[in-house]
Amino acid sequence: MNLGNDEAASRSIFAWDYVLWEVRLKLVAAGFFIYLGIFLLSHYLSSWMSTVYRSLPPKEKVFWNLAATRGVFGIQSCVAGLWALLLDPVFQADKVYSQQEWSWFNCLIASGFFLLENVAVHVSNIVFRTFDLFLVVHHFLAFGGFFGLVTNIKSGHYIPLMGMLLEMSTPFTCISWMLLKVGWANTLFWKVNQFVMIHMFHCRMILTYHMWWVSISNWSAVVENLGLLHFVVVFTGLSSVTVILNPYWTYKKTQQLVCPVDWNFTNRTMKNGSSKKLNGETCQKKGL
Repeated sequence: MNLGNDEAASRSIFAWDYVLWEVRLKLVAAGFFIYLGIFLLSHYLSSWMSTVYRSLPPKEKVFWNLAATRGVFGIQSCVAGLWALLLDPVFQADKVYSQQEWSWFNCLIASGFFLLENVAVHVSNIVFRTFDLFLVVHHFLAFGGFFGLVTNIKSGHYIPLMGMLLEMSTPFTCISWMLLKVGWANTLFWKVNQFVMIHMFHCRMILTYHMWWVSISNWSAVVENLGLLHFVVVFTGLSSVTVILNPYWTYKKTQQLVCPVDWNFTNRTMKNGSSKKLNGETCQKKGL
């Protein structure tokens, strides 16, 4: 194996002129359609392989496929985020202004993913006649934080990459929810996955503290680098994740370990041995 050729090929994948608007917008569009393709592929494979999936109502099918899509994005995010956090010497040396070709590529693809998330939540609200203000605001802030990188090419990428690393829990969340729907919540595999997922949520909390530490230690430089509007969007999102979302999700996932209920659709009876009471308050008989 020729390592020199492999490194050159790797660089060529990310070697774009990111100063050009058309390059940035094309990669955002690429991220959107790549993850839309994963969403559709999940629907096709699940329809073919899973009788449980075929029996789900349309809204839960959408959630199933979004969970799969988020799980794949979580894998990409873990690779990019851990590389910046632990391995890349450029980001180790400068956590405010540093950029890399590979980080440009990943952040723009992530912008496309978050654009898809926003489209999905609004279309779902229209089709199913629902409106979750909390979810809408959360997705808007996530997309706004990454779309700021498209408009401000001087923004550093370390904090956005740490934001991507916050998705470390999504592959395990995807596995947990799907196994819950197919009735495997009493299996050892589901419980081990649940323990790992809860651990990932604790890691998310530690990571947000790290992001705050980096930001506060370089406050003036961060504000100057992001610009006022982008700064407000990023730190409103980071504040909500730190104070509200991470603690709440960690609590709910820990509660779900002993009470395996689908909290997203509590108006439907589960088929995994959990109670038939529909308010989500009664757990398995051997649990509580």
